[in-house]
Order: sequence, then C-alpha cells, then structure tokens
Amino acid sequence: MFENFKIPNELRPADPRFGCGPSLVPMEYVKKLYETGNHLLGTSHRKAPIKNLVKEVQDGLRKYFRVPADYAIVLGNGGATLLFDMIALGMVEKKAAHFTCGEFSEKWFKSSEMVPWIEAQQITVAFGEGIEAKDIADADTICMTLNETSTGVQLPSIPSVHTGALVVVDATSGAGQVPCDVSKVDCFFFSPQKVFASEGGLWIAILSPKAVDRVNKIADDKKRYIPEIMSWKQAISNGSQNQTYNTPSISTIYFLNEQVKCMNELGYDRVIEEAKRKANLLYSWGESKPYLSVYVKEQKFRSIAVACINVDEKYGVDPLIKIFEKEKVAYGIDGYRRLGKNQFRISLFHNVKYEDLERLTKLISMAIEAER
Repeated sequence: MFENFKIPNELRPADPRFGCGPSLVPMEYVKKLYETGNHLLGTSHRKAPIKNLVKEVQDGLRKYFRVPADYAIVLGNGGATLLFDMIALGMVEKKAAHFTCGEFSEKWFKSSEMVPWIEAQQITVAFGEGIEAKDIADADTICMTLNETSTGVQLPSIPSVHTGALVVVDATSGAGQVPCDVSKVDCFFFSPQKVFASEGGLWIAILSPKAVDRVNKIADDKKRYIPEIMSWKQAISNGSQNQTYNTPSISTIYFLNEQVKCMNELGYDRVIEEAKRKANLLYSWGESKPYLSVYVKEQKFRSIAVACINVDEKYGVDPLIKIFEKEKVAYGIDGYRRLGKNQFRISLFHNVKYEDLERLTKLISMAIEAER
C-alpha cells in the first residue's frame, strides 16, 4: 500500500517535524547558541552568565503566564516524570486524588500509588474520553493533567477545591498553549520539550505560597523520607537565587529562553488563538473525510496542542508514515504506541506552522484517496 505514491514538491512542508515530543527547535536558536562561543557552554551554573540566563527564563515565564508576584518559579533536572515522585514524596500530606484519561496521567497516579505512607485515589475515564476534575473532600492534593499527550485530551477548566487542598497540574504538553489561569493552581509544572521548543531533561514548577508552605512543612518532618535529589525546599531556595537545583543542560535552558522571548512578543492570548486556528484545521479535516474521524469525540475536550485523527482500518498508517520519513516529509506523526490505534497524532505546538499542517493534511488525503 502507498508504494507508488509520489510526493508533489509543492506539498512538501518547510519543516518535517510534527512530533509531539521532542519539540521543533528552530535552527536559528541553535545558531544563536553557537554564536555565544566559549562564553556560555561550559560555564558553571553557579556563575553569573547562567544565573542571568535562568533569571531571564523566570522573568519571561512570569510575564507570559501572568504569574502572581508571590509565586515561586523553580527549575530542576529530570523532567516532569521525576516530579511525579517528587510531588508524592514531598507535597502530598496524606491523600492525592488523580483524574486520569490517558497514559501519562495514569503514570502519575501509579507513582503516587507506590508511596506507602500516602493514599492515592484514581478517578478515571477510558482513553480518548475527557474528564473534568473536581474537589475530593478527603484529599489534600488534587492532581490533574492539562493536556494528555497520549490521547489529545485537554482539561477544560480548573476546579475550586476546599481550604487546605492543593491544586496540582501536570501541564507538560499544554503549558503555554492550552488555556490555564496559573493563579488558580498551586503547582503548575511542565517540561520544555513541547510547546516551549527546547529539549528534555528539565522541569519547571510554578508554585503558590500555599504549595511552598506545604512542602516546607513536610520537609521539616524528620520522620518523612525524601531523597535529597527530590528536595523541594532546596529547589525553591536555589530558584530564589536564579539557579537550577542541580547542574543543568545549558543548551536546554538557552533554547527555552529563546522560545519564551518569542512567545512573549505575541502574548499568551494571541498564542492560544493561533493554536485554536491550527486545531480547527486538523479537526475540520478529520470530520470532512469519510475515511477519517476525530479520536476525541467531545469538542470541549479536544486538545489545541495535540490532535489525534483516526484512519479507516482499510488504510494502514504505518506504510505511509515510513514513506514520509524516508522522503523527509513528516516525522513523528504515528499514534501513541500503547494505544494501538490506526491513527495519526500530530503536534500543533507553537512552532509548527499552519501552512505546513495544511500541506501535511493534503498529502495524507492524496495518498489515501489514491488507494481507494
């Protein structure tokens, strides 16, 4: 199937990177980093050049997300997955309630479930369905995922919770593009290898004063085991000094900073509007073709960062994906591996151009329709 399909030159995307992680890092960022020569790479993260870079990232994120002045912005190594354990060990007092709707939100729940001295409750729906988080009266930490990367489901709203409970949001593949009022969240965390166009291995957490008080209280409990590498108290202290918790990848922070500057030029609201326009293109295409369907049925749960489009089983997507990869036309558009669906999963991240998405959809339709 698709053996005879030829790629028309006029439909070749300008950039073939449509994957949902790692992100599309603009080559001009790489060039700018190279031009810093020997004045940045190889510099200690405790020295002024890197501390100034971290401060610029913190200030830029504070401006972009309209972060309240009394919130802390903290950076550390390990990625958002490390924070699953870090939150369970050092932020949850007695019980975490997890709202799950896909592979990564379930992974977070399982991390909490493994900690023997806290209780973890799962409130779940089938993969591909949306979920709305709500208050759980006996939970002190309410956990939800802003954008489920595996299924293209996004959280439509942030719930109000009872006094004393923390609202914790994994925003890994949605931060910066899926709407979220950070002032209503106590811990908003993400990795920069999605919307923020950098590489993996770094986490960013935006913490309310309530969250800071909670982690300090738990840290002071000498009976509670918290690995030093997962010390919120130390990470927050380092963050207040414009430092990462431990030795970072300087290139990752550099690329993140360039992207934050780029997105601040447009502003949060404009970035979201552009994302909605790209999402409308993908979902309208998915609904307009008889051999396609949108994986997430309810519109209010459809992500504006990751679009999953089902394909009629008569047309296996794998051979076409291999052709696209061989021809260097499109990378990373296969569905999430554990779902086992005949579908495309396509990034709508900020740096993926609308025009390239148009070309990609036309190429896919042309290839399938040639086989009908």
